[in-house]
Amino acid sequence: MLDPGHSILTLAVILVVGVLAGWLAKRISLPGMTGQIVIGALLGPSVIGLVSRDALHELRPMTHFALGLIAVAVGNHLNFKHLRRKFRRLLLLILLEATLTPLLVFGAMWVGGTGDWGLGLMFAAMAIATAPATVIAIVAESKAKGTFTRTLIAAVALNNMACILLFEIARSVARQDRMEGDAATVDLVAGPLIQLLQPMAIGGLVGGAVVFATRRIARADHLASASVIAILFTAGISDLIGISSLLSCLFLGVTLANLTPDRDEIGHRVFQDFENAIFAVFFTLAGMELDFAFLAPAGFLASLFVAARFLGKLGSARLAMILAGAPESVKQYLGFGLIPQAGVAIGLVFVVQDDPVLADISQLFLAVGITAVAINEIIGPITTRFAVKRSGEAGEDAPGLIDFLEPGHILTDLGAVTMQEAVGRLAAHLIQSHETELDPDAFLENVLAELDRGAYFGRGLAIPHAIVDARGEVLGVMGISREGLDLPTADGEPVHCVVLLATPSDQRDRHLEIVAAFVKAIGADRTVEQSLYAARDPQHAFALLHAVDETDMNELLERLDAP
Repeated sequence: MLDPGHSILTLAVILVVGVLAGWLAKRISLPGMTGQIVIGALLGPSVIGLVSRDALHELRPMTHFALGLIAVAVGNHLNFKHLRRKFRRLLLLILLEATLTPLLVFGAMWVGGTGDWGLGLMFAAMAIATAPATVIAIVAESKAKGTFTRTLIAAVALNNMACILLFEIARSVARQDRMEGDAATVDLVAGPLIQLLQPMAIGGLVGGAVVFATRRIARADHLASASVIAILFTAGISDLIGISSLLSCLFLGVTLANLTPDRDEIGHRVFQDFENAIFAVFFTLAGMELDFAFLAPAGFLASLFVAARFLGKLGSARLAMILAGAPESVKQYLGFGLIPQAGVAIGLVFVVQDDPVLADISQLFLAVGITAVAINEIIGPITTRFAVKRSGEAGEDAPGLIDFLEPGHILTDLGAVTMQEAVGRLAAHLIQSHETELDPDAFLENVLAELDRGAYFGRGLAIPHAIVDARGEVLGVMGISREGLDLPTADGEPVHCVVLLATPSDQRDRHLEIVAAFVKAIGADRTVEQSLYAARDPQHAFALLHAVDETDMNELLERLDAP
């Protein structure tokens, strides 16, 4: 058994078994996190006991940080500008999720014999929450992108907010039955407001501070440090004062999404390369935390809870999307994507455990809540992946118009004085980095011959090119000069960004699309322009361009989805 004091070794073992279990699950057509949860449950204290509960307790900060990171990612999808066309759809969904699902669960709990209004209301409110970690992981694993995916993630963010607010009202009702005097009334009014406004304030303040501190920072390593500090501070302060760290981090993500919509390099994106490892550890630990000792005594009520919640999620999502006139794929499958349940629900269970006023019902709430979460976390990933696949958006996170550029195709130290010198260096880099069979001298001669035919586009951007006798895709490299090339441009501004394209003769339309995408990317936002021209490494420049390209595609999809 891995005991406390060996947390590094424990973490290494969890990562290895989590990665292997995820891989095996995918081999038999199951979501990776389902395999990780199952192997975690088998190796955890409830079954084999390879890892003790005390050792798991030592790793709680890891799970808290991972959950905070995931909450920031969910909040990043609540950009008000991008979601305004979906306002009616999301409003109807959250209204029905906050009424129909709780009503069905409350009725099921009452039929099951709970016999306590406060207890039934708390179960009803807890049913609203969907696990953001599971949904984000399924979306990432499926490489999903589109209207259904964005609606699903926005719905998860909103239903977690609604869950925490309504749960505090339900808990206040349960406390009121056990308290006397004005204290009960004050608790009923103030409790829910505090649980919503405090996380909003913390997430907003930390997010605003990060935006202010990084507005002139271009280095990727400094931006990554700022992002880590922001998530740690947001989660840490929330834990210190006893409020939902998940909700605070969610508001941090919302703040970043709306104050800096074109800067995806701030926030959760800095962990993109470690995403699979973080998910493997998180879900394996989640499986280890499951306690099957409650399965027998709480099985009947938990089954009623799961069944009523399942019907409520499907019914509320279906009805809301019909009323909103949503696309058919969203109407049919959105409810299946909302089944997973974990972090928020478990947090609410512990809130009741720590409340001495509710001591008479806390053990029953713990038993039913944990058992229901265990069931939903096993079936939820399966239903969510089913929904994403049937929506037709799995694998649609395809390259954007400017994704033919990889970090290895970008030079951030162009170091040229004249355009001819810049083109010469970029042409050599293009042939070397793409390992193409183009004749270097002939290609350079063709590019130089085209220089005076519309290569300068203003705002510091130049796109020289040559049409080549070759088959395949457009090839390109980019060079950035922080000092700028002093050239006779139409707007009098020096050239800071030179994009060199080698375009096959049958790809002229694609060439025009790429040029238009670059012109739009550079001219859309002065902040993006300044950040790109100040980029000190290729990875940072690539992240900036990728974020802008993704935003453009999202706006296009929004327009196509509009009535």
